[in-house]
Amino acid sequence: MADTVTVRKKAARGASAKPVLLSGGNPQIAKAEGDAPVQAYIAAMPGWKRDVGRRLDALVERTVPGAHKAVKWNSPFYGIKGGGWFLSYHCFTKYIKVTFFRGSSLRPLPPGESKHKEVRYLDIHEGKLDEAQFVDWVKQASRLPGERM
Repeated sequence: MADTVTVRKKAARGASAKPVLLSGGNPQIAKAEGDAPVQAYIAAMPGWKRDVGRRLDALVERTVPGAHKAVKWNSPFYGIKGGGWFLSYHCFTKYIKVTFFRGSSLRPLPPGESKHKEVRYLDIHEGKLDEAQFVDWVKQASRLPGERM
């Protein structure tokens, strides 16, 4: 009986506990599919990054209605159900890094190079989101074959 009470107390604490922020302020969110874990990640993003996370999520939803969402490796992922992932993002100390999995096919090229031939990055610093360019890249990326993970 004491073991059952202990397990319930631990579960209750875990359910209400704030996510741990990893190095660079990246929220640690359990791997899961759907909107809820992505919203939990965004809610845990520190400072100005939370507002940018909300904006990125809203722009993807508006641009790709019905986009499939998940959190993997402590990062939100967006894709087409059954078609793979087209982007993800991750918090670092001074910026948010957006990953376009088929970024080398986008025009103009997102500025950040990768050791992976097809991947390109966009680093978003406070107050520096070009929404029109981001939306254009999301449109292009969502039409390409997605990354399977």
